[in-house]
Amino acid sequence: MPMRDLNVKKAQKLLSRIMEFELAGVVRYTHYSLMVAGPNRIPIVAFMKAQASESLLHAQQAGEILTGLGGHPTLTIASIPESYKHSVKDILEESLSHERDALDLYCEFLDVVEDRSVYLEEFARTQIAQEEMHGLEVRKMLRDVAVSEPDFDHTHEHDEDEEDQDDVRDGDEDQEKKDKKKKKKDKKRDA
Repeated sequence: MPMRDLNVKKAQKLLSRIMEFELAGVVRYTHYSLMVAGPNRIPIVAFMKAQASESLLHAQQAGEILTGLGGHPTLTIASIPESYKHSVKDILEESLSHERDALDLYCEFLDVVEDRSVYLEEFARTQIAQEEMHGLEVRKMLRDVAVSEPDFDHTHEHDEDEEDQDDVRDGDEDQEKKDKKKKKKDKKRDA
């Protein structure tokens, strides 16, 4: 299959956004590593520090490619909202959200470079694989803090939707029964 022309300006713009996002990840994960408390602090701090180092590496890689394409690396970082929630659960949920956003950026970059540059396509795919792996790791950690995260198994999605609807209907019926009983009690009390 012949290669198509690369939209260099679009690739540069996305690489700049990736750089800003990854640099924000350095700050985010460093902050998290300082804020973690509790009995699992030590392994989670180590994980967060590793994530910060990896975010810096990813920013540097994106910057090298950006300058290779004739672009200019950014001196800014992406916005980092502060939730002021620092439980392990909150930190891990925010980390998972960050990983999803990074995954979206790399997928967008892949769309721009696919069938246009083997090197850039491989870079994007490698980053996507790493972000997916990080998401899986964070989901596993969230299981320990009793937070259920949806699985990626979509093979039984229809069946689960029907079960969820049945549960909702059952819940609605139970609530209706409770409401009727309460009304009867209220009427008896008022009489």
